[in-house]
Amino acid sequence: MDQQKIALVTGGSRGLGRSTAISLAKKGVGVVFTYHSREDAAQEVVAEVEALGGKAVSMQLDSSNIALFPAFATMLKGQLLATWGRGNFDYLVNNAGIGTHTPISDFTEAEYDALMNLNVKGVFFLTQALLPIIADGGSIVNISSGLARFSMPNTSVYAMTKGAIEVFTRVLAKECGARGINVNTVAPGAVETDFGNGRLRNSSELQKIVAQFTALGRHGQADDIGPMIASLLSDANHWVNAQRIEVSGGMFI
Repeated sequence: MDQQKIALVTGGSRGLGRSTAISLAKKGVGVVFTYHSREDAAQEVVAEVEALGGKAVSMQLDSSNIALFPAFATMLKGQLLATWGRGNFDYLVNNAGIGTHTPISDFTEAEYDALMNLNVKGVFFLTQALLPIIADGGSIVNISSGLARFSMPNTSVYAMTKGAIEVFTRVLAKECGARGINVNTVAPGAVETDFGNGRLRNSSELQKIVAQFTALGRHGQADDIGPMIASLLSDANHWVNAQRIEVSGGMFI
């Protein structure tokens, strides 16, 4: 019998991360996910996975604080052993991130550092810390954004962080190739979540604008993205490597 696959999803208690965790569980994948502060939301995801007959473990982590990563990797290995009887996992989804809607003229250094620390530095060093416990033949998915391809006002630093992630993905794929680990970028378009303080979710006017520029005629939902990531992580797609895959319904084409 094949060994059950296990995934780690950062920022898995809500939005795209939650959809990804649940979509993976529906495919029989064991799920570990991180959350920042909402333990109640994290426990709801655990309960939903368990209701599907799967196993899920939630772990609190500030993904912008790299000093925590060595200890987190050790604790993760312990959780994997306790829950699944193995000390490694197969799939890493670097989803945790933040965004702002600030003009270049108003950006502060503190705001700039907050985005860079979580969206770039955190992704880089967490991946570094976890590579030793990702199984050979595994997969990594880094989350980018349509904003790395097209430009909109007031998104400068967020878009910069996602451009960095896309370059990182390609180099990481090169370095992980010898271990049979494939690495890809998934770039969502405009998605209705509480990301960016729920800016799209809370504005019917913005939803109409997005719909006008999207070939499929609407804005995205988290469940447009999570199932796609789960499919990308299947063995059938392992030959897909070092690619940027936009999942935007055809936004700005």
